Amino acid sequence: MKTDYYYDQEFTRIGCLAPGEYEQCRFEHCDFFEKDLSKMQFIDCHFEHCNFSMARLNKTLFREAFFKHCKMLGLQFNTCEPFGLSVSFAHCQLDHSSFYQSKLKQTIFDHCNLSAVDFTEADLTQAVFAHCDLSQARFERSQLSQADFRTAQHYQINPNLNTLKKAKFSLDGVAGLLAEWEIVLAP
Repeated sequence: MKTDYYYDQEFTRIGCLAPGEYEQCRFEHCDFFEKDLSKMQFIDCHFEHCNFSMARLNKTLFREAFFKHCKMLGLQFNTCEPFGLSVSFAHCQLDHSSFYQSKLKQTIFDHCNLSAVDFTEADLTQAVFAHCDLSQARFERSQLSQADFRTAQHYQINPNLNTLKKAKFSLDGVAGLLAEWEIVLAP
C-alpha cells in the first residue's frame, strides 16, 4: 500500500489524516478523537491543543514527537512501533493511557495529568515527571533508575517491585514510596 509523504507542513483544525509519513510537521487544534492512526509515521512533529483521546495507535511511529496542551485519554502507546519511540509531553492529559513495556528513556512529562496510567514494565530510565499528577498510576517491574519525581504528586511506587537506583524524590513525596507498608508519616 502506497502512503503519502508530508514534510514541513502545518495542519490546523483538521479531523482526519491521510495515511502516510509526516516529518517536521505542526498540528494545531486538531481532533483525532477515536481516529485510526495505525501505521502512520510522525517524525520530529509538534502537536499543540490536539485531541487524541481513544485514537488507535497500532504500529504508529512517534519519533521525536512533542505534545503540548493535548488531550490524550485512554491511548495505548504500548501498541505503537517500539523501535525509535521518542516522545515528550507538556501540559497534557494522559489519564488512563498505557505505556506497558514501552521504552521511554529520558522522556519528559511536564505538568501532565497521568492519573491511572499504566507504566508496568516500562523503561523510564532518566525520565522526568515535572509537576505531574500520578494518582493511581501503576508502576510494577518498571525501570525507574535516575528518574526524577521531585515535583511529582500523588504517586505510589513499591520499591520492592521496581528498580529505583538513583531515582530522585522530594522529602514530601517519600510517603508515596512507603504506602505499601501502610507507614504513617507525622509532621
